[in-house]
Amino acid sequence: MDATLTFLGTGTSMGVPTLGCGCRVCTSADPHDRRLRPSVALRWTDAEAAERVVVIDTGPDFRQQALEARLGRVDAVFYTHGHADHVLGMDDLRPFSFAAFRRAGEPLPLYADPETTGVLERVFDYTLSPQATYPTRAKVQLLPLSADTLVHGVDFVHVPLLHGEMEISGFRFGNAAYLTDVSAIPESSFKLLEGLDVLVLSALRHAPHPSHATVEQALQWAGRIGARHTWLTHIAHDLGHEATNRTLPEGVRLAYDGLSVPVLL
Repeated sequence: MDATLTFLGTGTSMGVPTLGCGCRVCTSADPHDRRLRPSVALRWTDAEAAERVVVIDTGPDFRQQALEARLGRVDAVFYTHGHADHVLGMDDLRPFSFAAFRRAGEPLPLYADPETTGVLERVFDYTLSPQATYPTRAKVQLLPLSADTLVHGVDFVHVPLLHGEMEISGFRFGNAAYLTDVSAIPESSFKLLEGLDVLVLSALRHAPHPSHATVEQALQWAGRIGARHTWLTHIAHDLGHEATNRTLPEGVRLAYDGLSVPVLL
């Protein structure tokens, strides 16, 4: 089944341009150097000819991203972890959740691990608390992640990762995988990434960071995984788009906001 993976945002937690910074990337005229917080949307048409959209992470830029990507619906959301740049846009799911509820009579499913679930419940208590009474709160339901989650005929495979000392989630769907905020890939997770055509992998910068992979580390993993196409995301203002791409090996490029790539589910 053919699908499209759209990069809603490819920046770091502070975005690019970064507030208060006058570096060459933050002041670049190249639109590829403008990066919102990291998120992707997977879009496909199911066996009943219905459009389906699954989003991974709803950061603080999600409303703007959804408008720019012309998202007309959301059928489910998967969360990688509970940091602000990945969850703070959850409330902007409200119109999508209202539409989903009208269509199916069920809340919009949000899939998250226990730690991320706890963060969402604390931050969005007025929506997710059993005592919540706000009349126009998002009609969403937190559901636990499992090894495999089926959404309208598409299997989303949970890929355990490390973000510093924090256990986070990557996801494989068909011939593609989305791995962001990675500092280490457990050996067992490499087996879940065999046979990929499209790999999305975070690569913060060249200088070491305690909880993010460098470009060099990402290239080592990309070489081992062996996907035909690797797109680097979660990119800091240290990396200019064009200058960095000129240094990357064949089959590896920096992603950019608005990029859409074909995947096979």
